[in-house]
Amino acid sequence: MHQFTLGIEEEFQTIDPVTRELRSHMSKLVEGGKIVLQERVKAEMHQAVVEVGTNICHNIQEARQEVTYLRKEIIELADKQNLKVAAAGTHPFSDWQAQLITPNERYDQLIEEMRDVARSNLIFGLHVHVGISSRNEGIQIMNAVRYFLPHIYALSTNSPFWCGRNTGFKSYRSKVFDKFPRTGIPDFFSSANEYDEYIALLVKTGCIDNGKKIWWDIRLHPFFDTIEYRICDVPMRVDETICLAALMQALVVKIAKLQRQNLNFRPYRRVLISENKWRAARYGIEGKLIDFGKQEEVPTPNLIHELLDFVDDVVDELGSRQECEYVLEILKMGTGADRQLAVFEKTNDLKQVVDYIVSETSFGVR
Repeated sequence: MHQFTLGIEEEFQTIDPVTRELRSHMSKLVEGGKIVLQERVKAEMHQAVVEVGTNICHNIQEARQEVTYLRKEIIELADKQNLKVAAAGTHPFSDWQAQLITPNERYDQLIEEMRDVARSNLIFGLHVHVGISSRNEGIQIMNAVRYFLPHIYALSTNSPFWCGRNTGFKSYRSKVFDKFPRTGIPDFFSSANEYDEYIALLVKTGCIDNGKKIWWDIRLHPFFDTIEYRICDVPMRVDETICLAALMQALVVKIAKLQRQNLNFRPYRRVLISENKWRAARYGIEGKLIDFGKQEEVPTPNLIHELLDFVDDVVDELGSRQECEYVLEILKMGTGADRQLAVFEKTNDLKQVVDYIVSETSFGVR
């Protein structure tokens, strides 16, 4: 199992504790964080976003230690700057037009190319890398794992509000990001060579300068031997982040195991998987997804239980049974979106929703 390493990146909001709005003071956190965290903390395009990323972790327990440590450090750094840190896919009411952009040549180029599509992309995600033994194996795993992306995404939904509105979506973050090119569920690729030829064509024709501008929900990382899951909203709690990462790792290991036994998982077309992604964004775990094998709608929790059963034979070798089974707790307490909406329904006050997100972000951290 050694090659199936983990790396986890979380994007956080920097919040003014008085107004509860986003505050463009990320640079102070990054400057302070570099002393302690070195390259594990970095700026993003919007100055109200701060990203932290773990070192390479060899198991889910190491990953939990790293994620917890990074959250603790960034929360303490924020406290010293009279800021708060919040983990949610969108801010409940801050307007993207009021946010400052980080001075950086790459971000300048993005804005020159995409204008308000880039400027309005004020969203916060969870990215999980799982190590692979080869890119050829990785592309076959990616083809199969695509089917399960909506299941995982439904569990992560944590962005029901946008610019002060209840959007009616459990994850509006993906709707904001859909405006970017090269997003969403990727196509099927027959080999790593076909994938590389696609990227080479885009570079040759001036669409991108490198593979990092492929922003799909899952991708072969252009520079590391990893599969990178990019579909999830950043969850409120460490427990949720670790649960999702454990599921992602278990899926990669399970598919790799089947392929090494010459057993194939049936690949589904992107257009079908995209139908399920839309449902996951709209309804989270409270809706229905399509079971393509049965060709019928099924309550999302039923398919999530099937996902747990599917990976059951690898979670003990990975030492991640407890982390994967936290899914049952998410199904019981609701996703971040469900909990945000419950606070809003009770208080009719988006500032109290922000307070709730801030308190949940430090849950189990200190």
